[in-house]
Amino acid sequence: MKPNRRKFLQQFALGTGAMAIGLPSFAKESISENEDLLTSLSGSSAQRFNMSGYAAPKIDKVKIGFIGLGQRGPGAVSRMSFIEGVEIKALCDLLPARATAAQRYLTSKGLPKAKEYSGENGWKEMIDKEDLDLIYICTPWSLHTPMAVYAMEHGKHAATEVPAALTLEDCWKLVETSERTRKHCMMLENCCYDFFEMLTLNMARNGMFGELVHAEGAYNHDLLGLNFNKNGYQDMWRLKENINFNGNLYPTHGLGPIAQCMNINRGDKMDYLVSVSTNDFMMGEEAKKRAAKDPFYDQFVGKNYRGNMNVTTIRTTNGKTMMLQHDVTSPRPYSRLHVLSGTKGSAAKWPEPERIAIGEEWVSKDELKKLYDTYSPPIIKHVGEVAKKVGGHGGMDFIMDWRLIDCLRNGLPLDQDVYDAAAWSCIVPLSKKSVSKRSSSVDIPDFTKGSWKTNKPVNLTLDGGGNTTVREVKKG
Repeated sequence: MKPNRRKFLQQFALGTGAMAIGLPSFAKESISENEDLLTSLSGSSAQRFNMSGYAAPKIDKVKIGFIGLGQRGPGAVSRMSFIEGVEIKALCDLLPARATAAQRYLTSKGLPKAKEYSGENGWKEMIDKEDLDLIYICTPWSLHTPMAVYAMEHGKHAATEVPAALTLEDCWKLVETSERTRKHCMMLENCCYDFFEMLTLNMARNGMFGELVHAEGAYNHDLLGLNFNKNGYQDMWRLKENINFNGNLYPTHGLGPIAQCMNINRGDKMDYLVSVSTNDFMMGEEAKKRAAKDPFYDQFVGKNYRGNMNVTTIRTTNGKTMMLQHDVTSPRPYSRLHVLSGTKGSAAKWPEPERIAIGEEWVSKDELKKLYDTYSPPIIKHVGEVAKKVGGHGGMDFIMDWRLIDCLRNGLPLDQDVYDAAAWSCIVPLSKKSVSKRSSSVDIPDFTKGSWKTNKPVNLTLDGGGNTTVREVKKG
């Protein structure tokens, strides 16, 4: 045993014995320095309860409390207002005016008033006081884990915007809390519910691509102007996330859909990754340019910004590969790079149009339409057209919300469980770690603690559900 490993295990044992009074400072320092070892230890104990495939008791009417009504929250409130079997009971935001604005929307639709909460601890007060089934979290990233954990500990299911966690410690917190409380923790990865992604997932389930051996996903989106807009994100939080971080800061939009197609956590798992980043060629210059005209931006000059492009490659335990890209500063067309490559065929989107090949040639438009007609899963046929009318990134946001509510109302397992939330989110800290070590390989924890070997793939049928209807939606 290496001396540093022996020292760490000794200190970790001491720290564990003193958990009731808190870890001694030397143990905290050692844990921080030996994160990989701590991760392996965290994953070595037996799984408390398997949340994959878990069907929570049915909820006839899902009572929801929303936290965060700035960028994403108002759209979520609007979408949920169209779904029968939902009661929007509470609205919370740091700023009281935002909760009041969401309230006005509810009353304009003739829906019952919700209780309003605001301030730094308003979300805790809401969770403590209100009789709620689901907490829907649309706050800055750093708040996702503490809010989801608090919700589950107080008997509520949690649904959080992406990423669900920013550190390995928080990934494990989500997993352990969900297993202990038997409350769902779903990361709201809307891109899993886009029409082409759902088509290719069902085709993969039906063996149309043969054995999938490689997949690619991305989040390439020019957000330079939005991130530097002082009237955009509250307290410039999203820009600040790009400082002193070099890795894939936002992996789940590209990763989620391909992870489901490749049965990650359900027959295979991500084993290790290698990540590499360019330098920053734009954010530092943008800060200087804006500071020359507005002293507000002086605070962002001379900072250590993340690189323009990060590329992360992942190898799975079954010997397959995945590639992710992340670039939110370069002036380029939007791309999520949804690519699947199998032994019989392939699929690709971004740039558009979407394409499918069975063999070495892309199918024709007519043949693609037939594939849509044949292989679009039941959920798309059930609410797809309504989703396009309600909106939310072309309808995928509504499909995601409808599916979540229908599963809760019918006691069905969720498409995305807490292990997905943890595995897809852990790419954030692990990619940073790889980049900092000259792109060395970094192990990816098994948050399922071995149950990935027997967990069943995501079920795309309605499974006896589908009784969750939609209120009248007018075009436009």
